[in-house]
Amino acid sequence: MNRSHIAAIAVIVLVLGSGIWYATRPETTTLTVICAGSLLASMDHIEEAYEADHPDVDVLIEGHGSIQVLRQVAELGRDADVLAVADYSLIPLLMYGDPPHSDWYIQFATNRLGIAYRPDSAYADEINQDTWYEIFSRDDVALGLSDPRFDASGYRTLMIVQLAEDYYDDPTIFEDIYGGQFTTPIDVEETPDEYVIKIPEILETSGGRISLRGSSVQLLSLLETGGIDYAFEYENVSEYFGLEFLPLPSQIDLGNDDFTQLEHSARVRLAFQRFASITPEFKAHPTIYGLTIPFEAPHEDEARDFVEFLIAGEGRAIFKETYLPTMDPETDAYENLPAQLKNLIEE
Repeated sequence: MNRSHIAAIAVIVLVLGSGIWYATRPETTTLTVICAGSLLASMDHIEEAYEADHPDVDVLIEGHGSIQVLRQVAELGRDADVLAVADYSLIPLLMYGDPPHSDWYIQFATNRLGIAYRPDSAYADEINQDTWYEIFSRDDVALGLSDPRFDASGYRTLMIVQLAEDYYDDPTIFEDIYGGQFTTPIDVEETPDEYVIKIPEILETSGGRISLRGSSVQLLSLLETGGIDYAFEYENVSEYFGLEFLPLPSQIDLGNDDFTQLEHSARVRLAFQRFASITPEFKAHPTIYGLTIPFEAPHEDEARDFVEFLIAGEGRAIFKETYLPTMDPETDAYENLPAQLKNLIEE
């Protein structure tokens, strides 16, 4: 916030404090949108555009790791109008339980993970699709990790590193990168067709090369200030903030279903009862964003209008301008959609 904005706010506070208000302040509806951190850059522009078209609505955008987005309503009991996450499959997992908080989702955008870094990151002149995992195992390379207990980026990162063992035919990659980096280790169970990555209840770094944060966007400041050299990051975030970005092979970047060509698939399991009604398991699948309107939404009409703006109106163009690929919207439960949104989706 610049000084002119601060000064303007100070004047308003003084005027209000003296009991003087010369203009009629229009009533506004506050629309609360809680979203994945990787959507924040786009949502900032969407908020501005939507409020310009709807001066009676004040859009409040709040970002978290995708699991935390849904927990705000499903477990913490907060009021929210729209929820948008980086993994659509989390919505039925966390919102369709007993009691249910929603009964539909809409898929609206895609993405892929790659490696974000600075030009002066350690060994930046060496890193490529064939060397990254060896560089990540070096003692003098600092890595960031989004917490897989809270964020889709975190558990997807672990899947990517594990799937890399199949792609590069090297069974030591996961252990070389993450072994000894946590006070309680992340275990991997191998079956004939799948890797099961087990996350302990207490996930703390051992003070080595790994910095753990609650969501992928929280790693950006560490990356930009030199606190870490590399982090797995969504492509749109890397592009928007002008970071160096190394795309990974399509078989492991979770941008599509090419990983099915590998010998194993992958899933991440929280090896403890974190949630009241379920034991979450997150399976490898293409990165597709999903949104829903909770049953408890305080402003259902405005929420439907905002979702329409997001997936079919100006919001769709803004996503593209801010490097997030959109897709034709799809739903898991057409019959449960609000009538206003059914018109936007093929049955």
